[in-house]
Parts: sequence; structure tokens; C-alpha cells
Amino acid sequence: METPSTADIVIIGGGVMGASAAYHLAARGMKNIVLLEREEFFGQGATGRCAGGVRYQFATGINIKLSLASLPMIERFKDEIGQDVNYRKCGYLFVLTDPKDVTQFEHNVKLQNKLGVPTQWLNGDEVRKRLPLMKLDDALAGTFNPNDGLVDPNSVVMGYINAAQRLGVKIINHAEVSGIRVSGDKVTGVETVRGPIETRSILNAAGPWSAQIGRMAGVDIPIQPIRRQLFTTTPLPEVPPDFPFVIDFAQSLYVHREGDGLLIGMSNEDQSPGFDQSVDEEFELTNLEAALQRMPLLQKAARAAHWAGLYEVTPDAHPIFGKTPVDGFLIVSGFSGHGFMHGPIAGKLMAEYILAGTFQTVNVSALDLARFAEGRLIQEYNVV
Repeated sequence: METPSTADIVIIGGGVMGASAAYHLAARGMKNIVLLEREEFFGQGATGRCAGGVRYQFATGINIKLSLASLPMIERFKDEIGQDVNYRKCGYLFVLTDPKDVTQFEHNVKLQNKLGVPTQWLNGDEVRKRLPLMKLDDALAGTFNPNDGLVDPNSVVMGYINAAQRLGVKIINHAEVSGIRVSGDKVTGVETVRGPIETRSILNAAGPWSAQIGRMAGVDIPIQPIRRQLFTTTPLPEVPPDFPFVIDFAQSLYVHREGDGLLIGMSNEDQSPGFDQSVDEEFELTNLEAALQRMPLLQKAARAAHWAGLYEVTPDAHPIFGKTPVDGFLIVSGFSGHGFMHGPIAGKLMAEYILAGTFQTVNVSALDLARFAEGRLIQEYNVV
């Protein structure tokens, strides 16, 4: 598609945030929307490289409320958008081996239950009974929500992209942004490798690259890209169909069914910020060793595939919604590893904010950019 010379709004980033925002703006009647994606295909950045997990189990009210709004949108995605996203409610089971985590998760479950999320508390024996294929002698407790699960990230992104196009959104690939035009304290346009676009409204939905886009507009955005990697195994017929998404919380080790095998990942606490998305083979061995100790059955499998992606991490592990010091330069980013699951509601919220001036479905006004300078951080404990 030829790059238009003007737009009412330019959305930067064709992952789940940008795609969702484009669709929801168009669905509410906005015209002349342009979505820019620097890659050849959509969802090739952070969204396409994530594990696909969706969950209600968080430690703060605002994240729980975002899940309460977003996950039902994913459940009815096919009816609303016309795309099957393969929502598999296998449940998330957090395994707790550290007494301080037990105390925190007791609080988390009470908060989740208070907000209407039916998370279950399990003692150590109940955890072991549910996971007989794993060595969990040190499990003190666990939490389980049967409505947590897995969704296909590519289907969500492409569902929104196709629906947005049907509503008239101009979607342009191979359109890396090279600059933001600012006059005084207002945006006036976007420079791309495919030519300039005049606009008075820009939505920065660039995920791990959001801070770079912000600098082009003279805005400091405290988002760092952090590499996370995972691998899949060859078939393991011993793993039952109802095997949950298991998280060994103290180790940030997770495992869930993927096809006939398993998908396994673990956070690297020593990972430095950066945009490197190659696989760290040395850390993969560390991950494998930890997984083997928990699940000796893995000795029967081989690695099928592996890849790495980027988390977009903020200082308090919560996203950023809304305005910046530059008039017309907006942001929806910084979801710190749970952006995919909150992408549907995040796009809807930004459409509400852009068109009505307020966040209507969920009040996320506390998650503004100014909170970092003003010391209003809201720490999320339950990040893997």
C-alpha cells in the first residue's frame, strides 16, 4: 500500500496493542487511521514470540481488572472478530516453594476471590497430587485457576488486523519509523522509511521499542527490553491432555503442553537489557537442567524448536496508558510480559481515551507516564 501523506492518527507497532487499538478506533467510527509495522509480517515482534499464556492470577487490583475485561474478549473473539484463536483453558498452577511467596500468594488469592476470580488455594500435597509427573517434594502450596490458559497469539493479531482493514484502516508493512515531527509541544507528523505522514495524533504501541520511539519525540519512557527465551520438545505421550500451565514461581520456570510435547521457559535473572533476540545456548542448558530436576520425564524427549523474544519492562511491571508531555503523542506499552493477554482491552481503552477523553471500561488513569516522576509506582509481584 502507498503511504498516505496525512492521517487523523498514526499507530506505531503492528503487534497486539497496535492492532487492537486500530480495530477499536475504527469500530467506534474513526476514519483515516494508519497503522505502521516495520516488519514484513504482523506479530513478529514481542507478541509473536510469547508463550501465549492468558491468566487472571495477578497481585494487583488493576491487573486483575484488566484480565477480567480482556480474557472474556478473547473468549468471544470468534463471534466478534470472526477469527478462531484456540483458547485452551488448561489452567495456571503456580507452585510455591518459598515461605515468603506463600504469604504473598495468600494475599493474592484473597484479592482475586474478592474481585470475582475463582482461584483455588492448594496445599503441598494437593499440588503433588495434581502433578504426579513432577518432582515437587519442596512444594509448600500452590494456586490454580481453571479459567487461565493458552491462546494463539498470531490468530489474535491477524484477527484484529483483518477486521481493522475491513473497517478502512490503512495498514502498511515495511514502514519503520525514522523520526517524529514536533512543533513546540505538539506532534505534527511521522517520518518513515516509506515517506512522511502529517498527523496531530500518534499512538506509540511499539512494545520493547517504545522508548526509542519516545526519544524521537523528546519523551523519556522508562521501558527496557529484556530477552526471554523458551524451547519446545518432541512428543511426550505420557503428558495428559489436561496438564496445566505450571509455574515454579521461585525459579521463574514454566512448562505447558504444546502440541504433543511441552513448551518450557525460565527467566534469566542476570539478563541485561537489550534487543538481542538470539537464543543464549548456555542459559538454555541452565533452563533444561532446572526443568529436568522438576520433570525427569523430559529425558525421553528431544528439543523440537527454540526461540527468544523481548519483554517490555517498566520499573513497576505495570503498563503505561495515555498522554505524554508532548501533545498528541500517546502511549500504550510496558506490559512487562503480560501484554498479549491484555492487548484486547488495552486497545479498547485507548480508543475510549482518544475519542472520549476517559478510560471507560477499566479505570487505568493511575497507570500514566507521570507516575514514574511522581513516585506513584504500583508494584506487581506476580511476574514471571
